[in-house]
Amino acid sequence: MAELRLGPLLRYTDGLCATVWVEASRPCTAEVRCSNGAGGTAPTFQVAGHHYALVTVTGLEPGTSPTYEVYLDGTPVWPLPRSPFPPSVIRTPSAGDAVRVTFGSCRWAAPPADGKDPVGPDALDTLATRLSADPDAQRPDVLLLLGDQIYADETSEETRRWLAGRRDLDEAPGSQVTDYEEYCHLYYESWLDPEIRWLLSTVPSFMIFDDHDIVDDWNTSAAWLADMRTTDWWQERLLSGLMSYWVHQHLGNLSPAELADDPTYAAVRAAPDGTGALRALAAQADADLASVRFSYRRDFGRVRVVMVDSRAARVLDEDRRAMLDPGEADWLREQVLTDAGSYDHLLIGTSLPWLLPHLVHDTEAWDAALCAGERGKRWARFGEYLRRGADLEHWAAFPRSFADLAALIAEAGSAPGAPASVCVLSGDVHHGYLAQASWPSGGPGIPVVQLTCSPVHNSVPLTMRIGFRLGWSAPARLLGRLLARHGRCSRSPVTWRKQGGPWFGNQLMTLTLRGRSAHLRLERTGKEAALHTVHECTLTPG
Repeated sequence: MAELRLGPLLRYTDGLCATVWVEASRPCTAEVRCSNGAGGTAPTFQVAGHHYALVTVTGLEPGTSPTYEVYLDGTPVWPLPRSPFPPSVIRTPSAGDAVRVTFGSCRWAAPPADGKDPVGPDALDTLATRLSADPDAQRPDVLLLLGDQIYADETSEETRRWLAGRRDLDEAPGSQVTDYEEYCHLYYESWLDPEIRWLLSTVPSFMIFDDHDIVDDWNTSAAWLADMRTTDWWQERLLSGLMSYWVHQHLGNLSPAELADDPTYAAVRAAPDGTGALRALAAQADADLASVRFSYRRDFGRVRVVMVDSRAARVLDEDRRAMLDPGEADWLREQVLTDAGSYDHLLIGTSLPWLLPHLVHDTEAWDAALCAGERGKRWARFGEYLRRGADLEHWAAFPRSFADLAALIAEAGSAPGAPASVCVLSGDVHHGYLAQASWPSGGPGIPVVQLTCSPVHNSVPLTMRIGFRLGWSAPARLLGRLLARHGRCSRSPVTWRKQGGPWFGNQLMTLTLRGRSAHLRLERTGKEAALHTVHECTLTPG
């Protein structure tokens, strides 16, 4: 009899259909049955000995919230027997409903040792506890998980023991994961957490990777990548990481129509074992940046979300360094500008912040100029050393891409039928803040804000806390201007001012978007496992 190994995860939803992802213990047919008669079935497909299904649920109606059950070969497997959680539901929005978007990044999923969590209560766990205790409570319409869903390079004590049973941890890469099976173990560790499992079964989620899903500072520079390729473990690590990401995260980001047009999805499902087809896709992504797209767009009523791959899509050659390859940049422009006037709010999701504390931004721009040879070869070598040592690889470290994104946002916000707000949603930097952008030469007449929320469950050293606080200060801005002058950096086309933060601790942000209004709330866990509001404001009054 087939058993449910992982899931279900409620992924894509709209007013008429949804997708539900599961992993089973053997080949079978997965079925979703809803209390209102809606449902769907899908046979499993196989990758590296694992069996998955993505069930498209049809027959849904807008404005309803039917409960659902999962069956494998006709046997009920979800909800789990004696589950303490409410039934899982598929909530479909009605036209005109408010859209609640909860987001964050950086969730280290290791279970606490001896019941004591070294980094404090998990914000997603805490959200799940709150929602399960009150099924009628206001819940997110969607979770946006902006990177570092797993930590391939920072494994828990339990995972290290499991790895030691498979191979010698004294050989590189030591206690980091190496292959597809080890990546699967990280997803089990993360998504089998009872609260997280229930939450992901009942709130739709969309995801994008960041560096730790592969390795810290993934694709920092061409020199970094060349060094990684000299190791005997990197190639397998990268291919396995991209394969596991495609299965566990990427597929659920796609609509049923996009899935129907995806040649890799078709090839994997058609083969008795889809490992070869999926491995070929990962190898293609490694060899040719423009050949595979992990970015995607979702519209929730009149809210447009464009999720941007700011890791795998990079151009690393110093003479044409860019956060996005030309094809990806063109795609982003098309998604932002298509059907202008058809959306009231534009959310651009990128794992890495676009607007940073001023000193951090100027340091990254200065370092990029050094690495490009602006001050000669000796300074270029120092710049590369500093870039890797200080993790200087955000949008500011790609100056042309930073300016291009500023120009695109200005164009979208100034066009006829412009949205009421543009929000750039990011994580990565293990603290939260709100910054508002402006254009000295004239720009959009709407609020443009950087909303950074991280971590969901992790920590930040005291020295970094101090640095991030100082990074916004007036003396820091002066130092940043001196660095920019030394690097002969171009003047930034956009300026920005911090409107809130920095906030440290495990946290989540929620945007509530209703018509032309936008409201922001940041919640953080304390010593106890509860979420407390630490900041709330109106971004646009509507």
